[in-house]
Amino acid sequence: MKSFLHVFASFRMFSVLLFGFSCGIPLALVKSTLQAWMAAEKVDITTIGLFSLVSFPYSWKFIWAPFLDRYFPKALGRRRSWMLVFQVLLVFGIAAMAFVQPAQSPLVMAAIATTVAFFSASQDIVVDAFRTEALTRDEYGAGSGVYVMGYRIAMLTSGALALFMADHMSWQSVYLVMAATMGVGILGTLTAKEPEGAKPPKSLKDAVVLPLLEFVARPGAFEVLAFITLYKLDVAMAMALNTAFVLEIGFSKTDIAAVTKGFGLIATIVGTLVGGALMPKLGMRKSLWIFGILQGVTSLLFCWLEIVVHQGGMNLGGLISNYSALVISIAGENLTGGMGTAVYAAFFMSLCNKNYTATQYALLTSLMAFTRDVMTAPSGYLQKAVGWQNYFVISALLMIPGLLLLLRYSQWRLEGEANWVAKFPKLHNILAANRVPQTAAPVTSA
Repeated sequence: MKSFLHVFASFRMFSVLLFGFSCGIPLALVKSTLQAWMAAEKVDITTIGLFSLVSFPYSWKFIWAPFLDRYFPKALGRRRSWMLVFQVLLVFGIAAMAFVQPAQSPLVMAAIATTVAFFSASQDIVVDAFRTEALTRDEYGAGSGVYVMGYRIAMLTSGALALFMADHMSWQSVYLVMAATMGVGILGTLTAKEPEGAKPPKSLKDAVVLPLLEFVARPGAFEVLAFITLYKLDVAMAMALNTAFVLEIGFSKTDIAAVTKGFGLIATIVGTLVGGALMPKLGMRKSLWIFGILQGVTSLLFCWLEIVVHQGGMNLGGLISNYSALVISIAGENLTGGMGTAVYAAFFMSLCNKNYTATQYALLTSLMAFTRDVMTAPSGYLQKAVGWQNYFVISALLMIPGLLLLLRYSQWRLEGEANWVAKFPKLHNILAANRVPQTAAPVTSA
C-alpha cells in the first residue's frame, strides 16, 4: 500500500489538488447554479436556455492560449503570475454576479457571467500548463487523478452545496461565499514553486505558429489527433443520455441525485486516483489499453440494468434489487471512466512540448470537447432507432476504433530530429533559431 500511494506524496501534488479545486469552482456558477437562481427568480425559460452561451470561452480557449505562453507578468514567474491574476479577477467577477438581479438585468448578468467564464477558462489554460511542467513524467497519472479530485469537489461545492445554501440564505450571500472559496487557489499559487526549464517563444507569431508546426512535424501526429478524438467516445456516448435512461426505466430524481450525481462522483474520484496510482507501474501504453477496454466494457452494465428492471432476468435470482443494480452500474461506469480519464489526461501532458504547453494543451482539450459535444449530438436519434440495449451495445463497441489506433502506438514515438528535418527544413531552422532545446518528450512504450 505504501508503494501504491507514494506517488501522491509530494507538495507538488498538494498544489495540483488546490488548483483543481480553484478551476472547478467557477463552472457551475455560470451554468447549473446560475440556471437554478434564474429559475427561482422566474426568469423566462427561453432566456435561461440562451444563457448556455455564456460558457463558450471554455471551448475556444486555444485562441488566446498563445498570448499566455508568450507574455506574462514578471512577479511570480511565467505560470504563477497569470494564475494569481485570473484568480483575483475571478474573486471580483463572481462577487460582481452577486450584486446583479438576473430577472431585472439579464443582459448585465450575461455579460458578467461570460467574463467570469473567460477568466475561468484562462485559469484552466495556465493551470494545465503548470501541472504539465511542474510534474515529472512518472507523476502525470497521479497528478491527473488529484487534479480531477479537486475539480470534482469544487463542482460539488459550487453546485450541490451552493443550492443547499440558497435554501437558507440569499443568492447574493451564496455567490459571495463562492467568491471567497477562490482563496484556495490563491493559497496554492502563493505557496507553489514555479516550474523551471521551459522557455517562452520569442514573439506572439512564434507562439501561435510554432506549437502547431512542432506538433504536426512529429511521426504519427494525425494518428494521435484521431486517437484523442476517439479514445473516450464510448464513454461520452454511454453517458450522453444517462439521466434520460435512468428516468425512463423508472427511477426517481432523488435516485439520480443520490446515485448518479453523488455516488457516481465518488466513484469517478476513486477511479482517477486508482488509475493515476497504477500508471507508473503499468506504463502509458498498457494503461491506455487496460483502462480503455474497461471503460468500454462497463457500458454494458446499463444493458444489464434495464434487464434487471424490466425483464427480471440476470439479477442473480432476485438477490439484487433495482436500486442495487443502479448503484453497481453507475459505480462501474464511473470507476473505469475515471481510470480512463487519468491516463487520457496524462497522455495529453506527455504530448506537450514544455515551451508551448499552454497552447498545445488547450488545443488538445478543445479536440476532446469536440468528442463530448459534437460527436455525441446524434445520440438521441440513435437511441430512438435502436432502443436502449442496442444503444449501449453500440456505445461499448465504439471503444474499438480508438484501440485499433493504439496498435500504432510505437510509431508515435519521436526518434529524434532526423526523422522530420528532411521533411520540414524551414521548420527546423525556425526552431533552431529560437533555440528550442527539444522537440517534445518522447512517448514511452512501457
